[in-house]
Amino acid sequence: MASKSLRQATTGRERASEHEGFLRYQGYKWLKIALAISAVALLIYAFNDVQPKPNGGSIYGYTTGTIGVLLILWLTMLGVRKRAITPGRWSLKSWTSAHVYLGLSLIVIATLHTGFDFGWNVHTLAYALMMIVIASGVFGIATYAMLPQALSANRGETTQVQMLDNLRMIDRQLNEAAQPLDAEGAAIVRMALDDDPFGGGLVARLTGHYRNCGTRAALAAVRAHAGRKEAAADPYDHVEVLLERKRSSLSRIRKHLRLKALLEVWLYLHIPLTFALIAALFVHIVSVFYYW
Repeated sequence: MASKSLRQATTGRERASEHEGFLRYQGYKWLKIALAISAVALLIYAFNDVQPKPNGGSIYGYTTGTIGVLLILWLTMLGVRKRAITPGRWSLKSWTSAHVYLGLSLIVIATLHTGFDFGWNVHTLAYALMMIVIASGVFGIATYAMLPQALSANRGETTQVQMLDNLRMIDRQLNEAAQPLDAEGAAIVRMALDDDPFGGGLVARLTGHYRNCGTRAALAAVRAHAGRKEAAADPYDHVEVLLERKRSSLSRIRKHLRLKALLEVWLYLHIPLTFALIAALFVHIVSVFYYW
């Protein structure tokens, strides 16, 4: 009986852990570790008497610099780690939590390493790149914290494939509804059918604003045409309903794609900047040991 209760308790903890976000992993375990590391670094810095002033060339500077470089190199391994699936202490969730909080601790470690001695040189460039990489990472965390819920709310019970299937079905219905129309009306419907609904590039996808939307133009033209020709109101009314449905469907899909793009676009800055940081760190280290 006792063993059964223990198994149930263990299962309950495992299930709770599965639903626990990487930021709160094991009661903010890695946040506490990062805070402890930062506190130790601050305390040593406060009581470390370096003459004439603290700098990266002191014993403390070399120690924090080495820790910082090793941390940065380890943090870059998250992309490799994502390709392996292992449970337990070094699960992807644990690794990601460590990546976030130890990455933030670099703000303290690297700043203390500099001794607050900045200038127009490669050393400050490496520091600046590190801060930009961290800032882009913070943006990524905020994005992952907020956007998935918005994605789910926008998509509802349907998948992206189902939304696209629904769009194609509306296009087929529009093609059939255009048959009774005159040449002018058929040409208007053709604007919506021939238009690339997702054209416009990255800017359009990120903003959700498609200036040359054929469906929107066709809907405006059909409404104007139906208002002028009351005799053709019935077929035009049906086309108008379908175009309105397509506009609504497009709006939903475009919002879905915009949210997905926002989830991914920060990586196009974060990853190249990380490689630029590693290059600057290499130059920084070589120049320190060669010239100092």
